[in-house]
Amino acid sequence: MADPRIIDVTLDEATIIWRNADVEQERRIAIFDLLEGNHFKPLRDMGDGYAGPWKLAISVEEGRLVLAIGREDGTPHETIILSLGRFRRPIRDYFAICDSYYQAIRTSTADQIETVDMARRAVHNESAELLMERLDGKVELDFDTARRLFTLICVLHIKG
Repeated sequence: MADPRIIDVTLDEATIIWRNADVEQERRIAIFDLLEGNHFKPLRDMGDGYAGPWKLAISVEEGRLVLAIGREDGTPHETIILSLGRFRRPIRDYFAICDSYYQAIRTSTADQIETVDMARRAVHNESAELLMERLDGKVELDFDTARRLFTLICVLHIKG
């Protein structure tokens, strides 16, 4: 029976150089929300009919995003490697707007916070669409799954 969803996600902790409490909270929420509800269906048929659930390990190696997809029992299914070139600007923009958002939470009015949050969501949404585009033909996923995966990809790019 097909179960096209992620049941476990790990980030390569060696890749994460530094993170603060705000980023750690974003990571926890993204993982929790991802595991609570997602649609993730690798499109490569391995010939045995296995269709999920999946374990996902995310890392960055030599400037490339690595998505190691495993089966429920931990055996490897496939590894998808994407160039991060097209993600560099969205990641940088997302960090900048998140910094503004965290500052606004601490010092701004509700209207100012809402304005920054709307901009943050817009960058996040555009980045999720880019991720879906880059995974087209490799993995079928829904928009919310792409948004949460983008958040986790960003966590791997934090520099102290």
